[in-house]
Amino acid sequence: MIRYAKPATLDEALTLLGETSWRVLAGGTDFYPAQGNRPIRENILDINAIGTLRGVVEDETHWVIGARTTWTDIIRQPLPPAFDALKQAAREVGSPQIQNVASVAGNLCNASPAADGVPALLVLDAEVELRSAEAIRHLSLADFILGNRHTARRSDELVTAIRVPKTSAAGTSVFAKLGARRYLVISIAMAAVRMTVDDRVIRHVAIAIGSCSAVATRLPHVEQALVGKTLDGALGTVIETAPMPQLAPIDDVRGSAAYRLHAAREIVARAVQAVAGQSHRREAAA
Repeated sequence: MIRYAKPATLDEALTLLGETSWRVLAGGTDFYPAQGNRPIRENILDINAIGTLRGVVEDETHWVIGARTTWTDIIRQPLPPAFDALKQAAREVGSPQIQNVASVAGNLCNASPAADGVPALLVLDAEVELRSAEAIRHLSLADFILGNRHTARRSDELVTAIRVPKTSAAGTSVFAKLGARRYLVISIAMAAVRMTVDDRVIRHVAIAIGSCSAVATRLPHVEQALVGKTLDGALGTVIETAPMPQLAPIDDVRGSAAYRLHAAREIVARAVQAVAGQSHRREAAA
């Protein structure tokens, strides 16, 4: 017999997860399209009544984004400039109606290579909090998403939060996305860049690309090549020549692998130049 449960507390939800297998329902924006016209044959655990899983809080060491926090919540939340890329990505998650109900954790658990929120969280060094009735564990986002539609979440666990270290909530960030049209589109390629600058010199940079490999990924070779460069240097040339061995795009209806590789370098260059411009204006105003 198929069961449906809508627990009011996190403890109740974790107890249920420890008893049998459940399919977790949050915003439902991926859940229902994936179901299509097929009858539901799995137990459904609806977590939408657990109020403690929604919202963004700041503690001594982290910014903590509750699993049920929506993209609209992210857009409206006052956050440091390092989160600007995440806010920009939030505005790309479907329509405003989708943003009002789709959850940040759901975007991660869906584990699509084209998930808009992942690159922006990767450059923030985000980690995923998973809870079971017995334990809490934290995984880096890179270790949580294992492949297309595949994560490290165990059947008795629930993603309860996304945690961003305060040490990574520094600098300025930008999100850039290339699609077949401006809005309501799955990306051909996308990039997030976070940069800290001091005296016009790049001190730290984090770059992540989505839709160009099985999972969104950081580009450490490009990051290393940019550190120490000045804002008025030839940043585009550095990006054009730096290796990107992490990328392995595919051919599909949205674009060829070769086009995606070219697009990846171009949108990284644009995002880096945009962050550099913002950093220059911030330094000039200081």
